[in-house]
Amino acid sequence: MIGWVKQMYRKYEEVISYLFFGVLATVVNIVTYALCANLWGMDTFWATTVAWVAGVLFAYGTNRTWVFRSKTKGMAAVKEFFLFVGCRLITYFTDVLFMLAAVDWFGAAYVPAEYAALWGLAAKVASNVIVVILNYIFSKLLIFAKKTEKK
Repeated sequence: MIGWVKQMYRKYEEVISYLFFGVLATVVNIVTYALCANLWGMDTFWATTVAWVAGVLFAYGTNRTWVFRSKTKGMAAVKEFFLFVGCRLITYFTDVLFMLAAVDWFGAAYVPAEYAALWGLAAKVASNVIVVILNYIFSKLLIFAKKTEKK
């Protein structure tokens, strides 16, 4: 049984690592959003934006180091970082549009005020599920794609 578990881990190590660090990045994003929106009173757009920046910086470091084990250096690493941020901008706009629609447009019209904060956090969790899936696709296929060596 233990041998099978080790074999499955080795086979799916990248996906397992991505999900583990993706959950941590999501926690960073949600906690930052909650602090900004509920504690500091930022509106949805700015709370989502600050949460995105914190999450992207955390995610780049963990994805580069432990998930995809990138070895790029110099200008290649700079290019990799900007490609990472560029792809994350796409999912940032997805996140912002989802949050504005769920919280400001739908939530303000249909969710009672006493549940607004809880609704906002639930919307943030739902948005992050979509964002994590898109981010993995971008990271796997574009940013940290394994380059084949020419012989």
